[in-house]
Amino acid sequence: MSTPMNRPQTQPEAQEETRKRTIIPASSIWREDGKIMVRVEMPGVTKDDLDVQVEGDTLRITGRRETAPKDAELIVCERRNADYSKTFTLDDSVDRSNIEADMEQGVLTLTLHLKESEKPRKIQVKSG
Repeated sequence: MSTPMNRPQTQPEAQEETRKRTIIPASSIWREDGKIMVRVEMPGVTKDDLDVQVEGDTLRITGRRETAPKDAELIVCERRNADYSKTFTLDDSVDRSNIEADMEQGVLTLTLHLKESEKPRKIQVKSG
């Protein structure tokens, strides 16, 4: 089918569209109120296409961006499907059972709670 908005594809172009690429997403990490915050940018990835796993000392984030629904007929496609992948190594201060994830507009925000023994605490000084 040919429409005013598309052009016939040559074989190499059609093959290029079906290939996926893996992107290492940009991230920021900071400490805030006794927690470690991680922000990872994955444009086009939805919550349903995202996977966050902790295994031992490894925090693995993967996501997939599809250009269009699988059953859709593309007219114009100016971006490719893509897989995102990012891995972090966690140290012993992170409570692996207390990690929260929030995905909003292609930005994943992780809250890594620290173990109680690692949180800053105030020492009360006595006199006399």
